[in-house]
Amino acid sequence: MGRWLVLGGTRFLSRAVAATAVARGHEVVCAARGSSGAVPDGAKLLVVDRDAPGALEPLRDEAFDAVVDVARMALPWVRSALDAVGANAGHWTFVSSISVYADSSTPGHGIGDTLVEPRTDETITDDEAAYGPVKGASETVVRELAGERALIVRAGLICGPDDLTDRFGYWPNRFARGGRALIPGDPQQAAQIVDVRDLADWIVRSGEEHLVGTFDASGPRSTLGAVLDEVADAVGAPDLERVPAAPEALTAARVQPWSGPRSLPLWLPASHAGMLARDTAPAAAAGLHCRPIGDTARGALAHERALGPDRPRRAGLTPDEESEVLGKLG
Repeated sequence: MGRWLVLGGTRFLSRAVAATAVARGHEVVCAARGSSGAVPDGAKLLVVDRDAPGALEPLRDEAFDAVVDVARMALPWVRSALDAVGANAGHWTFVSSISVYADSSTPGHGIGDTLVEPRTDETITDDEAAYGPVKGASETVVRELAGERALIVRAGLICGPDDLTDRFGYWPNRFARGGRALIPGDPQQAAQIVDVRDLADWIVRSGEEHLVGTFDASGPRSTLGAVLDEVADAVGAPDLERVPAAPEALTAARVQPWSGPRSLPLWLPASHAGMLARDTAPAAAAGLHCRPIGDTARGALAHERALGPDRPRRAGLTPDEESEVLGKLG
């Protein structure tokens, strides 16, 4: 088995990658601050703050069979990691995003699409509008410095255990509560997710097999109606009654699409109708296997219950907000 470096390893996807690599027999080093949680059992934590200059210098003379970097919005992190350990890495995976694409409205497109203008300045930002541009610039640096050893994973909507965005988890939590549940009224809207455990498994196996290139990494294309059906079948309460509302009615009731306060997650405006409809057939052909959505729903619900279903949420409607909107809609 090999020696792996996971840049991160304490939360969500990077932690799932580290756990999967350990389970498959690899020696795993996680380079992280350690403030977001613990590394998986069997992995070693190297405490580093990637905001600090030279943070990864202790690893400069270390060799790794594979490196996985999930750097979110920090081009300097990506460049400094490659400078410190890139030369001694047998394979380099960078987790990018479908947010690098300039056109989010057209379904069915693939990796040849036009990209957003990259943000190449070296500042670190928390501006959400910079997410796609920073990921795009990071991809370029990875290709330049890792070359034919690089795998670029343009992830779609990642769901399942340990997700902190609340976008998918809202629905298992809401359907398990039962009663009249407000849902978006366009069942044919495109929808596409990937379970964090499946994506982590593919990333690790791809590192083992030295898969290179660029892939849109998500599950098969589906519809919002089908996804919500599978969630309801897996975890819905016996008295669950789904109440659809047309997009214009939701907008009039001040309900937002996708994410944030007073929103209905997974609902997309027309301007983003292609965001959850990427061509992921190449990733599937390269070994990305996705479990049934019901399995993801059960994993997400267990996570929701561990966090506390009545906590403040990053996405979705509160029970009072939902009752208010249902009342307005009659």
